[in-house]
Amino acid sequence: MEVMDEMLEDVIKHREICFRGPHAEGRQAQAAALVLSDVLGVTQVRPLDADRLAVSYDIRQVNLEALENLLAEMGFHLDNSLMTKMRRALWYYCDSCQQARLGCSRGSRNCTQAVFVNTYRQRPHGCRDPRPEHWRKYL
Repeated sequence: MEVMDEMLEDVIKHREICFRGPHAEGRQAQAAALVLSDVLGVTQVRPLDADRLAVSYDIRQVNLEALENLLAEMGFHLDNSLMTKMRRALWYYCDSCQQARLGCSRGSRNCTQAVFVNTYRQRPHGCRDPRPEHWRKYL
């Protein structure tokens, strides 16, 4: 039983995401927590203060790079100080190595691309045609 608990702890990662700079939302960490709470693979998200966010995720389903890319794509301003960049690079490397070891490769069902696809489908945008499929070819 202890071996299973250790294996589960090994795939659940606990990281911190830091924000910096002006943003439309006064408290970026709280707004980002709302975005990340719906992402598949994220087990826990909680703002530590206005500019820091604690996130726990299952490495088999998502990695930190995908989460931060999602936040950056949505307009959040991530901290890019030298120390944060170095820590981020180390975490990205560790996550990618562990995902490769576990067999999560690009194109597989549990790949991190699913995060972007799921978020894109849920966001309102002008790329959806509200007409039924059979009407689209006639109009």
